[in-house]
Amino acid sequence: MEVLLITGSTIDEGRLAKGGDKFTDDYTMECASCWISPVDFVSLCSPDKVKVTSRNGKYSIVVYTKCTDSVQPGQVFMPRAIWSNVVIDPDTLSTGSPLYKGAPVNIEPSEEEVLSAEDVVLKVYIGGQ
Repeated sequence: MEVLLITGSTIDEGRLAKGGDKFTDDYTMECASCWISPVDFVSLCSPDKVKVTSRNGKYSIVVYTKCTDSVQPGQVFMPRAIWSNVVIDPDTLSTGSPLYKGAPVNIEPSEEEVLSAEDVVLKVYIGGQ
């Protein structure tokens, strides 16, 4: 399903990040998540996890789902953290800042493992996956 990805800070993401808790299970549960509208969540068969893939198909990450009325159908929200950064296009279009709001991505149900922040660094960035 193609959707528009919106990223941003959440209160708990900020609290955990500023408190130095980026390697905790609480941080992973808060930030390794994709908020999906009830309509889209049901059309995906209510998955516990989704794989979020960049539009060009080069980059993907598996995250937990959160069904919420806070997002509209056709859009998803991910806290701005290492997981969402995997699929954000690094091209800044000469603005100096990537497209954190409205980036087209694909989402699909997944049974794959959700990586910790440390594992994202080791497997995705250092490992070059």
